[in-house]
Amino acid sequence: MTNSDALSASGAASDAPRIHVVTGSASGIGLATKQLLESQGHRVIGVDLRDADVIADLSTPEGRTALVDRVTELSGGGIDAILAVAGVDIAGPATVAINYYGAIATMEGLRPLLLASPAPRVVAVSSITSVHPFDQRLLDIMLDGTEEEALSRAAVAGQVYATTKRALSRWIRRRAVHPEWAGAGIPLNAVAPGLVRTELLKRLFEDQETKRRIEAGSPMPLGGPYEPVAAAELLAWLTSEKNGHMTGQTIFLDGGADVVLRGDSTW
Repeated sequence: MTNSDALSASGAASDAPRIHVVTGSASGIGLATKQLLESQGHRVIGVDLRDADVIADLSTPEGRTALVDRVTELSGGGIDAILAVAGVDIAGPATVAINYYGAIATMEGLRPLLLASPAPRVVAVSSITSVHPFDQRLLDIMLDGTEEEALSRAAVAGQVYATTKRALSRWIRRRAVHPEWAGAGIPLNAVAPGLVRTELLKRLFEDQETKRRIEAGSPMPLGGPYEPVAAAELLAWLTSEKNGHMTGQTIFLDGGADVVLRGDSTW
């Protein structure tokens, strides 16, 4: 019997406190998610470059190893959920190292700590930009090449951020049904936010031309840009015991942007 079967057999999900690991926990969606989970009575091990339980630079192999070692120590060797939220949009190799390889290292490195949980869950943060124009060569390298090759390509490629988010969603789609994920009863999903009212977006919107360009790239007819807590609520549900059957999905929390940009082309 899988973990999900056990929950279904019991008739309802438990309200017992769970241990969540949230990367990017010092700001934006990560901080909002940490605060929401804690308000629900759960324990959160926050990971970031500052103001966190675990200080780790996920752009480096050393930082990724430190993440796993420290979370193992703080959790006592067992966790219930991984939320790979950390990400940057600073162009070039660092964006690839953190958004793609750092996220994967987080999920794969911490996965063994989930195995004792009765309801293990994993979710990453992708982006509406995952359906924007992207660099095909960089995407191919991230999915099937080496990190060294990808970092080299990122130094000269355009649309790096969008490409990292497309690659992350594609990786999740490919891996979710594998034995070590679905076969172990671990739902693996992503959330693709539209425009979120972070401090960065607020600064960008101060310039009206930049604001028009961003809104044209990610049109949101339903409600427009939203506060980080809206994304946090979806992330919290995806990593709760209630989500026993959804896996391999990138869920667009974007006010309709994906519909405007792609229409019904996915069907």
